[in-house]
Amino acid sequence: MLTTAFNSATAGLQTMQTAITVASQNIANAGTAGYVKRTVTTSASGAENSGVAMSAVSRNVTDASLRQLRLETSSSAFTSIKADILSRLDKLYGKPGASTALDGRMNAFTQALQGLAANPASAAVRNTVLSVASILAGHIGSIASNAQELRASLEKRLAIEVSAANELLTSIASLNSKAAAAADDSARAGLLDQRDQQITQLSSYFDVNVQNRGGTVTLMTTSGISLVEGGLATRLSFKPGATPGSGTSTGVSELNFGAITATTPGGGIVDLSSGSALRSGSIAAALELRDEALPRAGRHLDELALGLARSLTDKSAIGVENGSGIDLSLNDLTKIRPGNVITITVGTGAQARDVFLVASTLASRNVDASAPASSSARAQTFTLPAAPATALGYADAISAALSAVSPGLSAASSTQGKVTLSGAGIRSVAAAITQPKSASDLSGAYPSIPLFVDASGNSLITGALDGIPQRVGLAQRLSVNPALIRDSSPLAAAAPAASAPSRPQFMYDALTSAKQTFSSLIGTGHVPYVASVATFAQDIIAAQGSAAASAKTIDEVQGVALRAAQERFSTGTSVSVDEEMSRLLALQTAYAANARVLMVVREMLDTLLKI
Repeated sequence: MLTTAFNSATAGLQTMQTAITVASQNIANAGTAGYVKRTVTTSASGAENSGVAMSAVSRNVTDASLRQLRLETSSSAFTSIKADILSRLDKLYGKPGASTALDGRMNAFTQALQGLAANPASAAVRNTVLSVASILAGHIGSIASNAQELRASLEKRLAIEVSAANELLTSIASLNSKAAAAADDSARAGLLDQRDQQITQLSSYFDVNVQNRGGTVTLMTTSGISLVEGGLATRLSFKPGATPGSGTSTGVSELNFGAITATTPGGGIVDLSSGSALRSGSIAAALELRDEALPRAGRHLDELALGLARSLTDKSAIGVENGSGIDLSLNDLTKIRPGNVITITVGTGAQARDVFLVASTLASRNVDASAPASSSARAQTFTLPAAPATALGYADAISAALSAVSPGLSAASSTQGKVTLSGAGIRSVAAAITQPKSASDLSGAYPSIPLFVDASGNSLITGALDGIPQRVGLAQRLSVNPALIRDSSPLAAAAPAASAPSRPQFMYDALTSAKQTFSSLIGTGHVPYVASVATFAQDIIAAQGSAAASAKTIDEVQGVALRAAQERFSTGTSVSVDEEMSRLLALQTAYAANARVLMVVREMLDTLLKI
């Protein structure tokens, strides 16, 4: 009996001592970030379960709360970056309707043209037109340059975050090994606290799927890419690309940025910067913004710059039906410049499609990535015939291009100096033709006028695809024709015939009511986008504002979800000092009771020895 009492009291003292140590540790770390409350698990021991023993020191955390916290952390990091960058981009466009916003600059330009139409003889009014046109061009270029800078800043951010993620992966793998080797429960709990905190930090960079393997964890992305296996970690690498500064001739959408690769413990190499390898987290958001949202904004601006210039220089030549096909006159064809487009519409209803033939001085090639195109359309260059150009030369060049993209269509020359396009289902043919011969041709193509030029050589803007497509980066090169700055009188040149419109009125109508076809690749849908230049400017600023507002709303909702997950996790893992103090008092009482039992046993043994 005395032996049983002694053993029970001794076991009780040891268990209470461990429990007191754990409670004291909880109190001491109540404010420590990442610390998870510990609890002591006990079990009955001794003869007839008359004693108590410590089973384990465990952490008061559940896999479900950790999983939810990491999911919301990753999603919140993703939405936060998107909301921030899209908000900053939206501010570049300005508040719709404001005088300093993109549409406000466009309105100022068209209003100046109305003033010129009312008073064409005034040099001051003409200079005002040129001034507001220059401000508009500069504003478009400024937005593009700043968008380019935003893209470069994301590149730098990616380099920093990839390095930080690498350090976390290495550290998590090391903690895996240490936790597996730890013999003491308290020491292991501390290692697991560190590991869980670092995995949560890692989830802010990209999505992480955690699988427990006994004392270690295996980490993967949700797309299945291995990150950590036991004590081995995947190595991330970031290879930066060329990042020219703002204001260069390279467009926002054409900058060559870096790639992120992962070398897994098994030796496999995976490209994380393409496809859907990463689905949430700040790195995934930076990649999406860098490679999709900002390039799309750049294409918007390049298309606006191209439409702004060509609306004032291009004329539409409409083909005429002749019973067996549709004719384009040689007189119109000989005015076609590199970049001008012949649009052929074929079929009706669901079977309708467009074929775009883009004039070029180079060999015929596919240009789906540069010309206005829908999912069913085809685009191809055709080689402009050498001078002297004949109807037969144009027919041969057009036929060669058609054979590559639409074999059912053909072109043939006629004795009347026309080119006839024919084929099953052909409905219409039209050509957008740049009228001025050069940037210095200010009067010969009335009422067209090259008010805007490409600052690279002050060249005529035709949308040429020879070499680097002219539309690429045009937003940053758009400028007012220097020839008009030297002499503004061509802005109000008299019409060659009484029936011709005044040039100021023509320019106003060309910007506000005449329709332009903008590329489908700007992100406005799967079909060419047709609108006036003024409407297009309003639409892209509205689209950007809508995207920024939507991103902000999603981020706010995600912030609520993150706070809820953090609160749920904290409820289970945080230390209540009051509760721990109360528990400590109870443990001290129990410790004293066990100590008293030992004292009684000792006294009884002493008495027995004296008998």
